[in-house]
Amino acid sequence: MEFSETLSYLLSLGHETLAMKLGLKNTESLLDALGNPHHSFAAVQIAGTNGKGSTAAMLDSICRQAGLRTGLFTSPHLISITERIKIAGVDISEDEFASFAAQVKGAAENLVAQGKSQALPTFFEHVTAIALLAFKQAGVKLAILETGLGGRLDATTVAGASVVAITPIALDHQDYLGTTLAEIAAEKAAIIRPGTTAIIAAQQEAANEVIRRRAAECEVKPLMADYAASIEAATADGRFTVTFQTKAERYESVSIGLPGRHQIENAATAIRIAEELNQQGWQITQTAIVAGIRTAQHAGRLELIDGYLLDGAHNPSAAQTLLEYLSEFVKVPLTLVFGAMRDKNLVEMAAILFPAAARLVLTQADNPRSASAPELEEIARAMGVPNVSVTHSIIEALAKANEVTSTPGLVCITGSLYLLGEAKALMNASALTM
Repeated sequence: MEFSETLSYLLSLGHETLAMKLGLKNTESLLDALGNPHHSFAAVQIAGTNGKGSTAAMLDSICRQAGLRTGLFTSPHLISITERIKIAGVDISEDEFASFAAQVKGAAENLVAQGKSQALPTFFEHVTAIALLAFKQAGVKLAILETGLGGRLDATTVAGASVVAITPIALDHQDYLGTTLAEIAAEKAAIIRPGTTAIIAAQQEAANEVIRRRAAECEVKPLMADYAASIEAATADGRFTVTFQTKAERYESVSIGLPGRHQIENAATAIRIAEELNQQGWQITQTAIVAGIRTAQHAGRLELIDGYLLDGAHNPSAAQTLLEYLSEFVKVPLTLVFGAMRDKNLVEMAAILFPAAARLVLTQADNPRSASAPELEEIARAMGVPNVSVTHSIIEALAKANEVTSTPGLVCITGSLYLLGEAKALMNASALTM
């Protein structure tokens, strides 16, 4: 298949979330038909509500600094699906993606034809298999896998990672994972299995209780990502320099490449995972850890591009983190471009972010899950938010934001990674005068 044909095929399987079917059987059958590529390398699996992508990116950077050949699998992507699969820090090419997708498609269709599967695997199951197949072909030694949704029934869990980590858990995806923090924590804690090493970031007590119970059932002693942090400096755009003290080591003057105070917690979790990998023989030095934290990159997370701030805050907890960053580091009038998925807690996200904006531009991503701009306007009007503009596409939203933003001023685009992807594609194509 050509790359364009690959995309058409994957999209024909249904929307990534709306057509999702949580469960492991399809993925297990598919990987078995492909020769179980995940048996060719070791893996780390990272679950959580917020911070799991940043933690995975930092860990990948650390391991590459240590000379390890890594594979990194994250989701969703912003512009190209190839962003989800990185080998040695580089996105897989479109031709490579298409080649591996053809193999996965063939195996999936054979399973259905042979009656071994009642339906084709989902979009995410296909892409997970493509990633694992690519990692095997590339001779990856260590795969770092970000869970797509939850953990217990997520396709990445089939990889059988021997090291697992859980970043902070909060309410999100309640339609799929449960309505309480404890229920959501149970889905994510299920990546802890007998024989795994489990590293746990700081959690709310309701989540901690569930994680401890799951670990006890599996006879696993959870390793807490405990640390002391001494902040030494911060740049104008919010990149912190921190000295970390863990139980094992002291890391002096670590410059965190990803902006935001919250990245201190994510860096500490990545350090703790790296320390454990080193204990297991992966030879990850302190120098590699410090350099990896400094050079890590993660698109769409407090990312500054040509005077725009892009952040994929897609739930109330992430919105609160964004607000704290804006309060600490943005000293000019803010124009907020906001669009989100309708299955999110829109009222709570709005209550957190809308009051911070001098100007509010509402819009919607080209996605069937998107809340419409008029829906968002109703929320803003009920809150009594002034200076609200309503648009129906990101190109219209950015044009309006440019029009209403004062000088000096800052435009922040947020609410959904899907929205950010559309914005970045426009910026890359120079479709808008920036």
